[in-house]
Amino acid sequence: MSNTSALKSDTQFSVFLANKPGILCRVVRQLSEHKVSIVAMSMMDASEHRVLRMVAEEPALARDTLAALDLPKTETTVLTATLSNKPDAIADVVQRLDDEHIQVHYAYCTSGSRNGRSLGVFKVSNLPKAVQVLSERKPRRKTSATAIRGRGPGHRK
Repeated sequence: MSNTSALKSDTQFSVFLANKPGILCRVVRQLSEHKVSIVAMSMMDASEHRVLRMVAEEPALARDTLAALDLPKTETTVLTATLSNKPDAIADVVQRLDDEHIQVHYAYCTSGSRNGRSLGVFKVSNLPKAVQVLSERKPRRKTSATAIRGRGPGHRK
């Protein structure tokens, strides 16, 4: 695939935090002190709580470090893909998954690094099939704005 490389499954930790000042700082400080390298991170805010989603370079170390904090957490297997720094990189991944009826439940990305690549994290309905689909070499998808709005080829008035 032209817009991705390094596809793999990874462990994502979802940590449920009280919506109070200082809680996130406590978590990331603990991870830092135990030399846990965070590869990707996202935070969702709700009125009662926040959900910190993260992928760490060493999941076992992250698991042990988070356990010491005694916070509610879950682990999920997610797809991670190194993405090229091109406007269509994410669209290409999502289109290919959609073409094979693989649902993306949620996704987030890191910012680009010096080598012009970022890491996409995708929670998908069928991880093995997603890895297979995205590993196949196919030409890039060309999607126009009219096709996205439902006015592409085959559209009827």
